[in-house]
Amino acid sequence: MTEEAYHSLRINLGKCLGCVHCLTSCPTKAIRIKNGKARIINELCIDCGECIRFCPQDAIDSRTTSFLDVNAFQYKVAIPATVLYGQFHNATLPTEILFALRRVGFDYVYELSTINELNNAAIEKYLNDHLEPRPFISSTCPVVVRFIQRLFPSLCRFIVPIEPAREIAAKILRANLPRVLKISPTGIGIIHITPCPAKMVSINRPVSMEKSYLDGAISIRDIYKLIFQALQQNKEETIMSHLFPETIFSGIGMGTALSGGETRGLKNHRTVAVSGVQDTIRVLNQVELGLLKDIDLLECTVCPDGCVGGPLTVENRFLAKSRILRIINMIGERAVIDSSDINLLYHKDFLSFHHPVTPAQVPPLDTDPGQAIQKANRRNDLFKRLPGKNCGACGAPDCLSLADDVVRGTATLTDCPFMKEEKE
Repeated sequence: MTEEAYHSLRINLGKCLGCVHCLTSCPTKAIRIKNGKARIINELCIDCGECIRFCPQDAIDSRTTSFLDVNAFQYKVAIPATVLYGQFHNATLPTEILFALRRVGFDYVYELSTINELNNAAIEKYLNDHLEPRPFISSTCPVVVRFIQRLFPSLCRFIVPIEPAREIAAKILRANLPRVLKISPTGIGIIHITPCPAKMVSINRPVSMEKSYLDGAISIRDIYKLIFQALQQNKEETIMSHLFPETIFSGIGMGTALSGGETRGLKNHRTVAVSGVQDTIRVLNQVELGLLKDIDLLECTVCPDGCVGGPLTVENRFLAKSRILRIINMIGERAVIDSSDINLLYHKDFLSFHHPVTPAQVPPLDTDPGQAIQKANRRNDLFKRLPGKNCGACGAPDCLSLADDVVRGTATLTDCPFMKEEKE
């Protein structure tokens, strides 16, 4: 798989005006403006979607699974993120949304809140069994995992090696559906309904397993209209969908759509939840400095307010948050997963990573160590000559990035408008 195919984000050059909104919002400095258009440096991108959030021209979108790809499977399963329940008005119940997904074309819809609760219980058991290091960091947000790999590689060992709920759910289905349906495993397509472009990347190129148990992901943006239309059709039939509910919902698991939802279920541990790019960077810096050793678990989500703030959602995140809290209050927060089931799956390592998260460093300035040192010294000298305005007018996010680009041969010092009169 090429580096470009691995990424989900793409720029619509026809819409792009070459402004610097995406440039300045990118936390890994993965965007440059070249010839009046934005471009993404694949080696630096972590598919967080901040550029989608800040682009005023709607020129950046996410490559996710198409319905044509889904229809190629004999049996189609949807695993919707619980964020989906907050995208529709207050009168719409979760069972109605699941029912609408069936009408859209899925043969089976697997409700995720109970698996979120299972994941939460597994993390608690892991914290009980492992006293070091502290704080452990949740693996639920794939952007945070990749963020750590690239910018905080020393913290890779801090990541709790429990797979996120979406992968656990797909693994359970893989273990049971072929036997129950008596069809080939390759004929079963398991699709995640996601608020986040990084979920697609975690499927195409998983960090902690050889191959994802999921076959793809459809963004909430892409499927929202179809679900909305399905909710309007045959209203009488839709009402029947929740008069005889077959699905058990977990209030504990429903809360993981919100920042703090994962840590709220851990009653016996010291936890901290942060959301948003800048707060996540700030707290990971503190962990790297050894300042948060009195915390057992750190829950980081790059999106503001958690997954409800995902860039591929439709609804205002504050309204979505309010609706999900209403659903939690309606369901209650008692555990619905049997503790014996949790113990069995946990001790069989059914919920664990296949292999640990490892650093993914930015490509070096040169493969030859001696040349790399010389180039680093040259970069520092160039940086000292630049004005330090970090204005983005050169097409790079800051002066240090421009100096790095010059050394790598992808820019010149005179790209800086303040250096036009000076020759390198």
